[in-house]
Amino acid sequence: MSEDAADQLFLGRQPILDREQRLVAYELLFRNGTRNAAEVTDDVQATATVIANAFSELGVEAALGTCRGFINVDEQFLFSDMLELLPRHCVVLEILETVPPSPAVVERCKALKAAGFTLALDDVIQLQPEFVELLTLVEIVKVDIQPLSRVQLMQLVIKLKPLGKQLLAEKVDSREQMELCLKLGFSLFQGYYFAKPTIIAGRKLDHSQVSLMKLMGLLLGDADTGELEEALKPEPGLTVNLLRMTNSVGSGTTETITSLRHAITVLGRRQLQRWLQLLVFASGKQPGTSNPLLLIAATRGRLMELLAEEMRAGDAPFADKAFMTGIMSLMPALIGLPISELIASLGLNPELREALCAGSGPLGDLLRLAESSEGGNLEQLAENLGRLPGLTPKALNRAQTSALHWANCIGQDK
Repeated sequence: MSEDAADQLFLGRQPILDREQRLVAYELLFRNGTRNAAEVTDDVQATATVIANAFSELGVEAALGTCRGFINVDEQFLFSDMLELLPRHCVVLEILETVPPSPAVVERCKALKAAGFTLALDDVIQLQPEFVELLTLVEIVKVDIQPLSRVQLMQLVIKLKPLGKQLLAEKVDSREQMELCLKLGFSLFQGYYFAKPTIIAGRKLDHSQVSLMKLMGLLLGDADTGELEEALKPEPGLTVNLLRMTNSVGSGTTETITSLRHAITVLGRRQLQRWLQLLVFASGKQPGTSNPLLLIAATRGRLMELLAEEMRAGDAPFADKAFMTGIMSLMPALIGLPISELIASLGLNPELREALCAGSGPLGDLLRLAESSEGGNLEQLAENLGRLPGLTPKALNRAQTSALHWANCIGQDK
């Protein structure tokens, strides 16, 4: 495969969560440019090289952190020796539903399992007799719940449970579907319900969230340090966290912070604003759980910031707006209020406001690109990338892996 073709790698990703809604994996979706890999002259070599490059050149393995990466494997790629270039400790080979359970396929899966790979079977909607032997080899069964009625899903789970496999519900789009799958014993979940949760109308901000939003409004209004200090003083919890963060090695300073005003000055307005934005999401967590939206929002904000820097090198204000657009775009899902209501009192400039409310302008285009990278529709991803002159697939993938790594570090710190 040519170097140009390698540059046309598209990396899509979809979050996979456990029963406590903790982010445990991503499904990684690879294609050669805007085409399906099957259209490439040498399909097997092209697909294998693209994926191998993703783990070596793009650093996906490091970006995944403690999460695993699920990778779709078709029949041709299943038999490629290049498959074994993948780091077996952090990937799950997801055997597509189009792969026939032939004796050769079964033997190949036995060899891969013996070599230390984790196998999953994709898009299961019924228990067909010819797949029984293959099912004994996989550790994870992905059930497509969309075409199944409630009764059909229950019947399928009853048949699968005796096999002792980990069940993953995919295409979970609603709270009702999530609750049903929990009751049926699914342990992993994937779908738009997590990436694009439905808004719970009428939910009010609690005291902590109100304080955070007020502080963000002051920062956006360019309030002086004294005003910020006065707003923080009635919030001892926030103050302690701010001082702890500013005094930490990770803040990049060796100074000992002695006052709130000093902490604000040392940390800087840009970092203070980001800290507050992330705290808004963290405040929505249930005790003892991890909110996947925190990592998704952090990843989206950082991705948009990196892409903005790529588009307009040296334009720090534009990059800051891109980061904030990404973070705030998921606030309705967390807080349960429309974005227009959330930002009404924040005094946002028109460019940022229009991007969030109407999806217009360069920031709106960046937001759509970030959303499509999370959705898994690679044709839409390519289309949205085409609206942003100056951004290449390679730059997008580099930014994605960097953003994932950055967000995972935040998750580990918390």
